[in-house]
Amino acid sequence: MDHTGYHRLLIERRDAVLRVTLNNPDKLNAIDFDTENELLRLFQDLRRDRRTAVVVLTGAGRAFSAGGDLQHTLSLLDDPPMIKQEFDLARRFVNTLLDVEQPVIARIQGDAVGLGATLALLCDLTVMAEGARIGDPHVRVGLVAGDGGAVAWPLLVGYARAKRYLLGGELLGAAEAERCGLVSLCVPDSELDATVDRWAARWSSGPRYALQWTKATLNIGLKAQAAQVLDAGLAYEMVSLQTADHREAIEAFLAKRAPQFTGQ
Repeated sequence: MDHTGYHRLLIERRDAVLRVTLNNPDKLNAIDFDTENELLRLFQDLRRDRRTAVVVLTGAGRAFSAGGDLQHTLSLLDDPPMIKQEFDLARRFVNTLLDVEQPVIARIQGDAVGLGATLALLCDLTVMAEGARIGDPHVRVGLVAGDGGAVAWPLLVGYARAKRYLLGGELLGAAEAERCGLVSLCVPDSELDATVDRWAARWSSGPRYALQWTKATLNIGLKAQAAQVLDAGLAYEMVSLQTADHREAIEAFLAKRAPQFTGQ
């Protein structure tokens, strides 16, 4: 696997374990167009990478990922061709992540929000530090949770909880996220690395094809869910980008004031 050409991702190898770090801590590892493109390239490269048995995905600094870059989103509001390009990328992003053969461990050391939460939840093992939070607050910025939230959340926590959390836009603490089945493990912050390392070592020394093909079998349901709802979710999200409420939410966020929604 060629590690050159990555600027938003820090890639390190330890034997058969590949550690990938979202590396834009000044912006809380917000996922903009360039970061999403690099992640997509990574997912594609992994299909040709026979050295890697396990991938560990994490974020630099105090956040796993703050989700979509809101300043970048604001620049899209009057550029429909770029919006279409973004959503084509989002569709390929979800589907290609689900096609990664190797088990992927999300090391969630800090908040995972919006698209950052989707990225974590589509991994195969989610290990979350007890001081971290996770959630998909798309609705709080006037957007539809269409870029993967509607795919992962109902399958993980059921429709009743998914509607509560996605329509409410709240962030869950790690203990609650584990209790409701959203993440695999909640561990003390001091035990996060040891837990991730233990699982990575277990899988990297295990029967590679059995692990990969069991994952592939389990992901059939996730892929079916994505095939059913992702296009519609992205289309609704594309429309919601054009609403006055979304523009107001972005401008309020950047001005550090409460948004005044009008239902428009």
